[in-house]
Amino acid sequence: MDITQSTKQLEQFRDRLYRNIDNRADTVMELVDAISSMPQARSVVEYSLAESYRRSYSTIFKAIDEIVLPPKLLPELLGPFLQSPFDKVSTRLNPSLRTAPEGLPFWLLGVDVTPQPRLYAHTLQDRSMVYEPTVVKGNKPVTIGHQYSTVALLPDEEDGLTSSWVVPLATQRVASDADKELVGAQQIDALLQDGQLPFGHTFSVEVGDTSYSKPAYLHAHRKHKNLVTIARVRSNRTFYRQYQPADNAVAGAGHPTWYGAAFALSDPDTWGETDDTLTLYETSRRGHGYRVEIQAWHNLLMTGKQKPSPLPMHRHPFTLLRIVRYDEQGKMACLRPLWLLVIGERRHELTLLQSYTAYRRRFNLEHFFRFGKQKLQLTGFQTPEVKREENWWQLTHIAYAQLWMARHLADCLPRPWERNLPSMRRHLISPSLVQRDFARIIRQLGTPAQPPKHRGISPGRRPGTRLPPRPRQKVVVKSQIHALSP
Repeated sequence: MDITQSTKQLEQFRDRLYRNIDNRADTVMELVDAISSMPQARSVVEYSLAESYRRSYSTIFKAIDEIVLPPKLLPELLGPFLQSPFDKVSTRLNPSLRTAPEGLPFWLLGVDVTPQPRLYAHTLQDRSMVYEPTVVKGNKPVTIGHQYSTVALLPDEEDGLTSSWVVPLATQRVASDADKELVGAQQIDALLQDGQLPFGHTFSVEVGDTSYSKPAYLHAHRKHKNLVTIARVRSNRTFYRQYQPADNAVAGAGHPTWYGAAFALSDPDTWGETDDTLTLYETSRRGHGYRVEIQAWHNLLMTGKQKPSPLPMHRHPFTLLRIVRYDEQGKMACLRPLWLLVIGERRHELTLLQSYTAYRRRFNLEHFFRFGKQKLQLTGFQTPEVKREENWWQLTHIAYAQLWMARHLADCLPRPWERNLPSMRRHLISPSLVQRDFARIIRQLGTPAQPPKHRGISPGRRPGTRLPPRPRQKVVVKSQIHALSP
């Protein structure tokens, strides 16, 4: 991309951001720049030491407390700069090449949740037991705190950039009495129903992990005709084929029959013949070759639910994919096969290769969460106020979006021990490299924030003032919520 055009777009993004901040816009703007340019910060208060932050450290917490951000700020800021996937000519599968396409001809959205551990925040409201993976074998993967749902655009790979980039569009805290998947469904709905964004009136695909394959989530999005959902399913689930009445059968009274023979993922005898197959050959970054076998069964059904509201899932058939990777010796490279569910009215427009490629990009969300927690202090803000924590999550997502806007302006600055890495030899720009060079970019562009005006020393509290202690909050347990609900 032209450097002049990239510079102009970054300036437009920053000006739009500055104009959309109601309170303490100057402080917030410099704080976002500090987050974007200081990967070595070990706490939030250390951002006051950044070159771009010209204010005292106490103003950081005042800005986080008083900031007012529009609910759809990120998609409104990034919408004009999104590159449409329909402008690119997607590479169709060539049987002789048997490789993946360069681009996907649809908008690809990813949704996932990540924990915000707050084990020792005894005065923080609405803490609950949330899932957190652990590397220690035998430990329960849970922690005490909050969890946040994030929706991001998963763009095609660009020349000169690593493949781990995402475009964050929305983030929201999941309340203890809320369903995390339905919170993600509401975020997707908000993006699709926004007429200023292209997702609702063009072909879009969303990808999610196993928790997003339950009927409540899948049924919530079937009102969107242009949306196709790809979700992973557990290998112990049972689906059904569509009921096919016999030719000489006479329709009688009673409830209609919707489901036919069972399709148990754990029982190969129930699978029958596949409707479509595909063989791919992949090469890992370490040079290992793999053979990927994809099997597909069309027009399967899952059972719905009646409570708390009817979910007629028999009206929404889907395609089921079974994906197995084999190494060079012909052995399974993974412990168990990967099962994917593809549902939506336009699901037949997706090839097997496109469905497989789309789901693989979902892992870029994991890279985004790891980068945010390690380099942006995503979970590093310790506060007893829920609203401040939510504001901080918004700011970190904005900082990452700013790094994405500056991706074509950064120079490759590897550490001495990183020079021989494959990505460094190819001069591929990652979020970490943009963050390292962002201070130089800001010095050249300047900032719309006004310099601070010193107004003297505040008198502070009156001598002898004692604040009442904050009340200690109990940890919310899901089983207690269900027991108290009518």
